[in-house]
Amino acid sequence: MKVLDATGLLCPLPVLRAQKALREMAAGDLLDVLTTDRASLQEIPAFCAQTGTGLVESEERDGRYRFRLRKA
Repeated sequence: MKVLDATGLLCPLPVLRAQKALREMAAGDLLDVLTTDRASLQEIPAFCAQTGTGLVESEERDGRYRFRLRKA
């Protein structure tokens, strides 16, 4: 599993960086995306729906968000 730390970045940068990271991964691999931007609560699920990327889980803890993605 790979971890992408996009904390401190505003959307759409976390989405764009996740997209770039996923391109370098094999199908079925997991990517954890860490963010602090509330907009990512809408942007990352929308990105997953548009690209067929699996959103395995998401969680919020102390103003930080973690999204676990599975490459299609």
